[in-house]
Amino acid sequence: MDGIAGRKPALIWAVHLSVALLVILWTLPTFGLLVSSFRDKDQLSVSGWWTSLTSTERNVMVRVPAPNDDGAQVLEGSVYVIAGNVFDEGGAGDISAFGISSREPGAYEAGEVVTTKDGERISVQESGDYRIESDVEMTGKRGQRLFFTVLEPPLFTLDNYRTVLLSEGIGKSFLNTMTVTIPATVIPILIAAFAGYALAWMRFPGRTFLVAMVVGLIVVPLQMSLIPLLRLYTDIGIGKSYIGIWLAHTGFGLPLAIYLLRNYIKSLPKEIIESAKVDGASDFEIFVKIVLPLSFPALASFAIFQFLWTWNDLLVATVFLGNNEEQLVMTGRLRELLGSRGGNWEILTASAFVSIAVPLGVFFALQRYLVRGLLAGSVK
Repeated sequence: MDGIAGRKPALIWAVHLSVALLVILWTLPTFGLLVSSFRDKDQLSVSGWWTSLTSTERNVMVRVPAPNDDGAQVLEGSVYVIAGNVFDEGGAGDISAFGISSREPGAYEAGEVVTTKDGERISVQESGDYRIESDVEMTGKRGQRLFFTVLEPPLFTLDNYRTVLLSEGIGKSFLNTMTVTIPATVIPILIAAFAGYALAWMRFPGRTFLVAMVVGLIVVPLQMSLIPLLRLYTDIGIGKSYIGIWLAHTGFGLPLAIYLLRNYIKSLPKEIIESAKVDGASDFEIFVKIVLPLSFPALASFAIFQFLWTWNDLLVATVFLGNNEEQLVMTGRLRELLGSRGGNWEILTASAFVSIAVPLGVFFALQRYLVRGLLAGSVK
């Protein structure tokens, strides 16, 4: 029976399970991105992160030294030989098959001897050792191409992060994004908290009209105001600056913030507010000492929404900051990496995880206030 001492109501368990499911669904792709960011680029291109702890099979091509290169071929008895190891340029693993044509890269088993139309005998061992034999001296300016299938052990590296943080400009973009996101989250929360209290508990002419206007502004697309707003900022001298983008994000986020906080503050017990007024507390004192502490769950909820939206924003940052190197944000940097070096998934995964790590940390830092608010609402 629900409500018996020592047992929790079923609804609370449902809330716990729902929150846990949301966290798992959000964390799983991020965990996969983290694993991928540490993987070798060759293995990353042929297998998923869930196979990162198992050996990976992939096809590789190498070109052996040309017969005309100094010291490439040696005479062993009456046979001319070119020998070496396919892993001399890097890599490791066990070779299961090889070939001499791109059409059939795995035509022969490791250790098998293949005779070409020129009479050369080619073999590749499981360890990677290759041997090319000929009864006559081999000639040519280009070496024989060898294709082989190799089973590589799991390989993890920090090279992806070294490339991203030291060579790709991500570090500067990371600081730029922090410079944009933190004020663009704090400013609308402060304004919306004051406005939410005023619209919820203070009586003044036009309050109902203001509430209706706030609700209406939620559905207005921000794209229609970007260019006029940029022209206004340029005319007053704050175009393409951090001040401009802070004000833009504040304006775009305020309608939803005021709506959420006003509804939450309105739901607080009326008796607490009236008792404080009877005791002589001013509206500012009531807001700071009573309403604000009780509104932490709602403030945490909006902080998560605003931070994530601002952190992942590309459109507003492009319009109000541009694409110059000094002010380029993380999303703009990732766009450049994806456009110019889209095949380098190891760099993109490392860059994306650096971009995700901070908002994920903010979520976990604020979620206890959000969960507390959900639980308190379910118990009522």
